Amino acid sequence: MDPIIAPSLLAADFARLGDEVARVVGDADWLHVDVMDNHFVPNLTFGLPVVKALRAATDPALPFDVHLMIEDPDRWAIGYAEAGAYNVTFHVEAADDPVGLAKSLRAAGAKAGLAIDRDTPIDGYLDLLPHFDTLLVMTIKAGFGGQSFLPEMLDKVRRARRHIDAGHLELRLEIDGGVDADTIVEAAEAGADAFVAGTAVYGAADPAAAIRRLRRAAGAVTRSA
Repeated sequence: MDPIIAPSLLAADFARLGDEVARVVGDADWLHVDVMDNHFVPNLTFGLPVVKALRAATDPALPFDVHLMIEDPDRWAIGYAEAGAYNVTFHVEAADDPVGLAKSLRAAGAKAGLAIDRDTPIDGYLDLLPHFDTLLVMTIKAGFGGQSFLPEMLDKVRRARRHIDAGHLELRLEIDGGVDADTIVEAAEAGADAFVAGTAVYGAADPAAAIRRLRRAAGAVTRSA
């Protein structure tokens, strides 16, 4: 599959979110929206009203990749699907019934994603993957942008890729945290095919050009595989 580049609004200028989205329209494959509640993670960002407003003001051709770093996603996740999110990813550490929630998200019209945080072993959750459309492996500790990439997390990516390929599963293997022009190559070589990039995109003078550079770097791995 062609690589997906999902710029993260967490690294954008919060005072100009509409303008920041417009800077990546036409080049981003997905727009990554980090929802944090100051409970599951020690940070507070966007909530459902902001996501609804952004969705209404954004080119409908740009899919929203919503990453819920919140407690009780079983209660809140469906609202993001109903607000027009393309993909809603929640953390396995926070969900009471991951498979049931995935089914509900799909019924509400969204793709369902499962996120695995830095300190959570992945092996116990691989058998859940047939119920999901995306597996998000955190390559930092969830909660803050601007952290350095943790290469030791790529072992999870490799394990997940082997499981996905062995089972002929149709889902995206996404990473989030510390993605830049160098680490995206490492992650692609490990088997990731979707990449959340915050500072590497919104910290660049030309975010759209930064997206294209990242896609070329990841795509070169895909083409040579």
